[in-house]
Amino acid sequence: MAAIVAVVASAGTIGFNGNTREVIDVSPEASTGLHHIYVLDGVDGVTMTYTAASATATVTWQDFSDGGGASVQDTQGVTRTGRMTRLSNITPNHGYIITEGTTPTYVWVTDYSTFGMKLHGISHNAATDDCGTTRLIIDGDAPEIVYYSINGARRVLDRQFKLTYNTLEWVNDSTATEWQQAPVERNLESLQSEIVVPAPLCNTTFTLSGDRFMEQWGEAITMESDNTYVTRTVDCRATAVQDVRENDNERQVAGGEGGEMLGGSAPVHIVFTGHPTDAVVYREWQLSTDAEFETIDQRINADEVDQTFNEAGTFYLRYVVANGDGTCEAISDVFTVNIGVSELLCPNVFSPGSSEGTNDVWKVSYSSIIDFHCWIFNRWGNKVCEFTDPSQGWDGTYHGKLVGAGVYYYVIQATGSDGKKYKLSGDINIIRHKKNPYTSDGDEEGTLPDTGGGDDGGGVVE
Repeated sequence: MAAIVAVVASAGTIGFNGNTREVIDVSPEASTGLHHIYVLDGVDGVTMTYTAASATATVTWQDFSDGGGASVQDTQGVTRTGRMTRLSNITPNHGYIITEGTTPTYVWVTDYSTFGMKLHGISHNAATDDCGTTRLIIDGDAPEIVYYSINGARRVLDRQFKLTYNTLEWVNDSTATEWQQAPVERNLESLQSEIVVPAPLCNTTFTLSGDRFMEQWGEAITMESDNTYVTRTVDCRATAVQDVRENDNERQVAGGEGGEMLGGSAPVHIVFTGHPTDAVVYREWQLSTDAEFETIDQRINADEVDQTFNEAGTFYLRYVVANGDGTCEAISDVFTVNIGVSELLCPNVFSPGSSEGTNDVWKVSYSSIIDFHCWIFNRWGNKVCEFTDPSQGWDGTYHGKLVGAGVYYYVIQATGSDGKKYKLSGDINIIRHKKNPYTSDGDEEGTLPDTGGGDDGGGVVE
């Protein structure tokens, strides 16, 4: 049964009858100068019509070939009945200019049957693969569908064959940190005997279907590769998670938390995790003090590395993977870890029990201290406090009670990330105030020093 298509043109309408399959109207790029590209499955017995917008307008037909406007000639065999003009002997793969009055419509008529498609199978040749690409062998043929612009420029109509397969996709967000299998769909303008695609990161099969015209006509051909592609290509990603310390007396003088720039005040604890793709057999973490990794100080054959940095300096780490025969390798981004030099400062005054939350704990100010020991003594030489964590301090108590105001003494032995040895000692002055009984409304103005009343550990010998 004849099918008719009518498409709005610049002035009137263009239609076809006698065609057994739908006429496909493709919108060309504006640079071609064409208004429409009509794709027909054969032109035998098909009539092309133009129905004018005006009953009295003059309608002329011209045609052109690969010369574009330079090859224009009057079209022969056009008849007219009322507003409709007809062309029964359509020249396939040809351009037409239909002018109503002074308004031209430029079209190209493609006979799809002259660009027929034969598709028998798809396979791949592992011998020609490399680490980045794989070559698919197409048993069949689907040549380029060529048309010409009104300036005579050669153009190719995209047949939009669909090639689908699976690969691995890196996901690093709130839902997952891993490689996940993901479909790939590539559109191919035409088919050649060999197609080169990025090598999949997982085992997969290849499916080829099309083209878009056969698909629109409901007769698309689909072929699946007759053998499974076994990946040899590798890739990797790496992540690093640094322990975060929020000590109010520790100075983070270098580095930072998270990201590719890590480090800060030692000791710095970081867990590095490598994420390899399916074909990875060999993997290692490499640690170097050389940004170019010309010298590698440490190699660790594992996906996860739990590392604590105690030495000052800059360290570089990367994750390296390879396939079974070592022909394909991948390297992660480089992580830079900056460990700062040490610093240790001791205050000599604090006021426990005076105003809660303000200067009521004696703490050192420090950075990159990896070994620490502090003793605090009263004026009789008795130890009232001892601790080995520089983030800790003395709250001015002894046996659970605030000691009296006065002078106490600290002794500190410590080691920094830069190897520096600290042997410090000095005074700690405890200052406390209490309300003046001669003032009102709680004003502390005119307060008197607290000269006693607390347990300072006097007379206690250890």
